[in-house]
Amino acid sequence: MEAVFIIVAEHPNDDNKMIIATLPHEPIKISPRHDNCFQFDTDDEGSEGLFVLSRELTKDRELNVHIYLRHTRKSTRDLGSILRDVEKGIGGDAFGIITDIAGTTTVPWLVIAKKAVPMIGNLLSKIPDRDFGFLSAFERFGPEFEEQIEIDRYKDFSGDASLVYSWSVDEE
Repeated sequence: MEAVFIIVAEHPNDDNKMIIATLPHEPIKISPRHDNCFQFDTDDEGSEGLFVLSRELTKDRELNVHIYLRHTRKSTRDLGSILRDVEKGIGGDAFGIITDIAGTTTVPWLVIAKKAVPMIGNLLSKIPDRDFGFLSAFERFGPEFEEQIEIDRYKDFSGDASLVYSWSVDEE
């Protein structure tokens, strides 16, 4: 089985837009032999997990990020086709695919109108992969980030999966 995350985040420069990406570049191979778990971060020096995005913190110190998890038994999934399917499905509310945004230079992001976000789940459900669900990684960067620069969060997807992810703040 191979899995992929679909990330939907607020556009860093336009409050009326969102950005969507599929990560990682190669689908994650998950197997019962490894208890259907995948560890991006290891004990190896320099291992920092799967980098998703970096951006300026908003004035209200909040960031809204949605994460969808899909899996397929198809070993050669064209991850770009997911973005193209979403782009086609939302029509005029899509503004094209760009790179060099949200702290990444190689990850392609589809820019969409914020009003089109409710359509994402429905569009993804039409893709013939198994839907492991959705989780909200919304974060309000409160006083806890003044004492710690990185905080881990654990959440369950709406389907049969869970995720541990980290938020970090660099106030330089």
